[in-house]
Amino acid sequence: MINHLNGRLIEKHPSHVIIECNGVGYFVNISLHTFDKIGKNENLKLYTYLSIREDAHTLFGFAEEDERVMYKQLISVSGIGPSTAIIILSSLGPKNLKEALLNEEVAVLQSIKGIGGKTAQRMVIELKDKMEKDTEIQLQMDGGQRALRMEALSALQVLGFERKRVEKTIDIILKRMPEKTPIEEIIKNVLKEM
Repeated sequence: MINHLNGRLIEKHPSHVIIECNGVGYFVNISLHTFDKIGKNENLKLYTYLSIREDAHTLFGFAEEDERVMYKQLISVSGIGPSTAIIILSSLGPKNLKEALLNEEVAVLQSIKGIGGKTAQRMVIELKDKMEKDTEIQLQMDGGQRALRMEALSALQVLGFERKRVEKTIDIILKRMPEKTPIEEIIKNVLKEM
């Protein structure tokens, strides 16, 4: 998987950007939220998700790791594909989407193009608990610990571990370790515990 792209912004459109990295131009689909965050920066870093289907390999980019996490949670819901998830994030943005899910605002979710009543209810049922858990963890951790948690979680997912399996272990390790522990040490300790 391509974790992120760091390169020069060649073209910027509301639905996509083209980033040149070492002479290769990448076409990356983005949400309006990411479009707003990019600004006019010539050098750009986007967190990415590569969707592989039989007929296409599509790259999606996000200005923030939190938005990519939200995107992955959305596509885990039955009936929501990669393009629909981008439409959802474009319509509400990660913060408003999280609030709608936590408050079970099905009508707000239904107002998004392509989201019907059943899909909106399924989103609430499948994602509300995840949102509550993430919010609870974020309240307990400071900004540095949240960043370490996200980085460790991302690294372990790249290694093939399931998110649910490693989240609890990472949280336990972070509580035990000093605040400025290097990410490598955190990952090693998580692997020992599993």
